[in-house]
Amino acid sequence: MTVDDGATTRLPSLRGRRSLREEIAETLRGAVISGELKPGVVYSAPSLAEHFGVSATPVREAMLDLTKEGLVEIARNKGFRVTHLSAAELDDITHLRALIEIPVIRQITEAGVAPEVIARLRPLAAGIEDAANRRDFIAHVTIDMEFHLTLLEQAGNSRLVEIVRSLRTSSRLYGLRTLTEGSALFDSSHEHAELLDLIEAGDADGAEALMRRHLGHVRGIWAEKPPAPGPGPDPGPDPDPGHDSRPPGEPPR
Repeated sequence: MTVDDGATTRLPSLRGRRSLREEIAETLRGAVISGELKPGVVYSAPSLAEHFGVSATPVREAMLDLTKEGLVEIARNKGFRVTHLSAAELDDITHLRALIEIPVIRQITEAGVAPEVIARLRPLAAGIEDAANRRDFIAHVTIDMEFHLTLLEQAGNSRLVEIVRSLRTSSRLYGLRTLTEGSALFDSSHEHAELLDLIEAGDADGAEALMRRHLGHVRGIWAEKPPAPGPGPDPGPDPDPGHDSRPPGEPPR
């Protein structure tokens, strides 16, 4: 068992946007999804609290929130262990997201999105690109979540938004750091601004195709392999029996 004794220097500082518990939970959630907090590693509330410069209580409460979401599990008398998802589980999540998000993007594009909503989403799209350029993976995941959920809210179905929130929270983007060595992460990040352009223009076919391609990039990011070129089919279970499902950090077989 690996135990973290405070080696969490990539975690950002807190910025006082919400309650302390919510802000810590948001930061740690982004750290788990982005792979900054490693699967199988046990993190103690006191060591995380020392990094954030707060008491252990709000950190422990935030970690309990993440336990309910399935992101971490309690390691008795030690702390919290980050859970690991298999390749098949991540494939299932991406497939479900495609079934929901692609047609909804088409729906809201055909219905039209209010100019003030587009104006609110523009800075988020820019923030995702900026986070990618700065290699701030936690900010990238956090802003990306806000962007997509805000967009999906325009369908007027709160239950749908919560389902997608749960699916996105369950994801793991293990390959974010690897993809900064090329252009894939930056290309994927720029797709948010492109999507807004298509929605603003009322181009439902273009928005649907871009969302399909975007989810294909997400699948490539979590799998630590390059995304498939072009729109392609809906992301779904990998038909390749040789798909590399090794845990992050394990050398290729």
